[in-house]
Amino acid sequence: MENYTQLCVWPGTLLGENTIDEMEKWFLSELGARIKYHTQVQTLPDLDTEGNPVPDTGGRNDVFFYIHSDDIQAFAIKRFAIGIRWWEDVVKYNDNRHMYAEEFLEANPTTW
Repeated sequence: MENYTQLCVWPGTLLGENTIDEMEKWFLSELGARIKYHTQVQTLPDLDTEGNPVPDTGGRNDVFFYIHSDDIQAFAIKRFAIGIRWWEDVVKYNDNRHMYAEEFLEANPTTW
């Protein structure tokens, strides 16, 4: 995993019948980015103003992967077209920590 430094989130994405290898090859051929799959998680419910779970929210599947540090600059703009976000943008700068289990947050700290 050396040089795969930036954790990315692809919200609302299911791999479905695709394999991890197919996903990694697709990113390279279509976006010119070398990636390494990390994991998939389902989001927790949104919280109301009092901190209570909002019914019928959460359960979205998010795919996580790392991008090679040499490919970050070229990928930074391309990612917007398919809704990929930097992990830091999701949890640190946009305060969406509530969407992920504490264990997941601890295992995947922000790097910037």
